[in-house]
Amino acid sequence: MRFNPKARLDTSRVRDGGGGGGAGGGMRIPLPGGTKAGGGAGFLVIVVVILLLKACGGVDLTGAITGTGLSGYDVSRFQGGDSTAYQSCTTGQDANEHPDTCGVVAVENSLVDYWGKTLAQQSPNTRFQPEAAIMTFSGATPSGCGQASSGMGPFYCPNDQTIYFDPTFFHDILQQQLNGPSGAFVEPYVIAHEFGHHIQNLLGTMRKVKTQQGPNSDSVRLELQADCYAGMWTRSATQTQDSQGNVLIQDLSDKDIQDAMAAAKSVGDDTIQRATTGQVNQEQWTHGSSAARVHWFNEGYRNGTLDACNTFTAGNVE
Repeated sequence: MRFNPKARLDTSRVRDGGGGGGAGGGMRIPLPGGTKAGGGAGFLVIVVVILLLKACGGVDLTGAITGTGLSGYDVSRFQGGDSTAYQSCTTGQDANEHPDTCGVVAVENSLVDYWGKTLAQQSPNTRFQPEAAIMTFSGATPSGCGQASSGMGPFYCPNDQTIYFDPTFFHDILQQQLNGPSGAFVEPYVIAHEFGHHIQNLLGTMRKVKTQQGPNSDSVRLELQADCYAGMWTRSATQTQDSQGNVLIQDLSDKDIQDAMAAAKSVGDDTIQRATTGQVNQEQWTHGSSAARVHWFNEGYRNGTLDACNTFTAGNVE
């Protein structure tokens, strides 16, 4: 994946929450050691992740329960974060040289451009709101859905329309514990998945979630649709532009696409269950199988339409 060196980046929606811990900082979930999550400790982390995300109403990538937000929750104190943390990210060249930081800004800019145009064309009655900010942090940080911790993995909070993640997730959990890929397009895929939840929030799809577990539950359909939306963006990523009309992403290789599908596969419910418990129980699925996640990403990539990604009208999403 290569960004256009001449593209201009908008850092206004990407912030950093700093580090947590201690008084007021919330907790950091300890991560099991080793290169692969074995029974006990690894399973405990997944269970804690599920319980925390279920309680705070966020929508995450790593196997947590979907929620629709906490009614009446005061999110005013969560609108902070360091807005200057990414200030030095001004061009696509910065994104090429610093993909873990400035690359996040460039991907966010690309998603905003893509979905602003796509919703106008395919869902003209939906008002696009680009307020889906990204908040990176180290350890823990407050969010509009409660305390965000690195062990929870990336998630979207509908209360403040923000995507939260600790960048160490990609190494500590996705690669080391779940044997996921380490390619340059893995993080963009994850961000695109979470941005897909923002689109679902705007479209009102989150309100359709009634059943929380099972291979064809509403929760699984919501997550697979977010994968499909990530595929839609990937299909047209090299056509997205900055505010001045410059192309944002110059090149997206076949390997990048394969990395995205490998990441989707590594966070399938069946893959996570095998890695943590050694057995598969479909009735506990919340995100879909590895095969289904790859399938729906491909549906979005091949077709590029909201209709093709309507998992809620599909008979069997698995």
